[in-house]
Amino acid sequence: MALLQRLFSSRPNASGARRSRVKRSATALRAAQLLCSAHALVQLSEADAITAMGFMELRRYAEGDAIIRQGASGGTGDDGFMALVVDGEVTVEADLVSRLDKLTVNVLGPGSLMGEISLMDGAARSATCTASTAVQCAVLTREALQALIQEEPTTAARLLSAVAQRLTARLRQTDIKLHLYSQLVFSMQKEIDRLIPD
Repeated sequence: MALLQRLFSSRPNASGARRSRVKRSATALRAAQLLCSAHALVQLSEADAITAMGFMELRRYAEGDAIIRQGASGGTGDDGFMALVVDGEVTVEADLVSRLDKLTVNVLGPGSLMGEISLMDGAARSATCTASTAVQCAVLTREALQALIQEEPTTAARLLSAVAQRLTARLRQTDIKLHLYSQLVFSMQKEIDRLIPD
């Protein structure tokens, strides 16, 4: 019982100060509201989002700055952070072997998350995220996530569960696309075989 109480009880000291700091900042409070929006982690309550925001830091990026670089990892100085776009627009691009130019994968606006996979596993980034305009992000580093787990394990569990649900949804979308691409390749191969018989 003591272990469960220690794990799931609220620690009013540092965490209470963090929540108060978030509530006093209009930008941090807006970031917390965006964190639990439909674009980000809708599974979080506003109270959980405010608590999590207390462990996040606000960072500003100028237009053209790379927020995340494809291939970067812990060994290259990237600490595996996750970022929530609070203001501005971010272009997500990927380098592909078959293309000279980068492929624009997505454009993100306020309430969008980036970097969740690397936050979870610390592996190399799969795309480059560049500020298309002046951008402000709320950043959760791996170190801050560890502090959140230590100080607010219930909120951390909810946050990690919400991130896992988000990643699962993306994985399912990718699976559907792969299935469609395999059907397309099969159909193309049949047509090639018909046009060029053995």
